[in-house]
Amino acid sequence: MMVDEGKPPTKLYTAIINTVDKFVPNFLRPAWNSPAGPKYVFFWAPALKWLLVIAGINDLKRPAEKVSLNQSTVLALTGVVWSRYAVIVIPKNYTMLSVNLFVLATQGIQVIRRLRYDLEQRQSN
Repeated sequence: MMVDEGKPPTKLYTAIINTVDKFVPNFLRPAWNSPAGPKYVFFWAPALKWLLVIAGINDLKRPAEKVSLNQSTVLALTGVVWSRYAVIVIPKNYTMLSVNLFVLATQGIQVIRRLRYDLEQRQSN
């Protein structure tokens, strides 16, 4: 179990893990006990980052003129940076890799949409 600076996990955390541990099927044990699995923070940060992907997919419905080019560009770049990090860290974190590739894809589409809109506006004027 991963601990912070030698500090033991909280009693609540230990109780939750020990309770859930009894219900994890044998075929899921390798993923459950993995250093990048749900027992550790390295799992939960990427898992919650899927909310950014959902928001990005939902934003595809927005008109292109309402898309923030700066925000979408920065989010796409974070997808690149964290995807790279996910494959060089030990152990490799494929959960982090997958979510960041999706962040890159959804925000990259938004950047392209906005750039196309800006180009069309310039050409029509």
